[in-house]
Amino acid sequence: MLNNIHETAEVGEGTQIGHYSVVDEHVEIGKNCVIGHHVVIHPGVKIGNNVRIDDHTVIGKMPMKAANSALTKEGNFPPAEIGDNCIIGTSVVLYVGCKLANNMLVADFASIREDVEIGEYTIVGRGVTIEQRVRIGKRCKIETETYVTAITEIGDYCFIAPEVTFTNDNFMGRSKERFKYHKGVTLKTGARIGANATLLPGITIEEDGQVAAGSVVTKDVPAKKIVLGVPARVFRDVPEAQLHESQGW
Repeated sequence: MLNNIHETAEVGEGTQIGHYSVVDEHVEIGKNCVIGHHVVIHPGVKIGNNVRIDDHTVIGKMPMKAANSALTKEGNFPPAEIGDNCIIGTSVVLYVGCKLANNMLVADFASIREDVEIGEYTIVGRGVTIEQRVRIGKRCKIETETYVTAITEIGDYCFIAPEVTFTNDNFMGRSKERFKYHKGVTLKTGARIGANATLLPGITIEEDGQVAAGSVVTKDVPAKKIVLGVPARVFRDVPEAQLHESQGW
């Protein structure tokens, strides 16, 4: 099998590890996990029970800082953590300091950066990128190829359709003044974003606010309102049957 499992690593009863995988020092893996082929698990990572990690995935990667990176920080981060009953797909990259709660799914080719916390039962779709310093609540769905920029907050029960783009820099990388104003997007409980929408820096989607597909959101979205267009404007109320409180979670 040619695995490289460090002598200080702890591997729980019933856990299976595929061919050519690396489990580094002080890693903790719970019971009845299935680790695929060519998986790399970096030092100190903590993995719960009944976790599946598919082939070619990297857990606990260190961040890379370019000379002109605005937000990437160097320094000590806590090890990555994966809760119980999670499924992590093929070729996923989870950075150091990333914390996933129980019962999550992270689909193939997703990338989740350092200093990110994601709540239980949340689904992160294929090819999703989640940058650093992001907080995501429980029972959210973030669908294929969505880009979640740094310094973003997403509440519980939010839905984000494919190809949505979050932004955090009104200066588009020009002038040092931009460092004063970097701010991501805030989604309150139950907010929903349609496919291919673009959310500009610093806006807030209030509770149960809804953004129609293809919209460009330049202002805060009121609670329980649907906005649409370029730029997005209030269209009508969200139907009562569609409110998160009506779903019987």
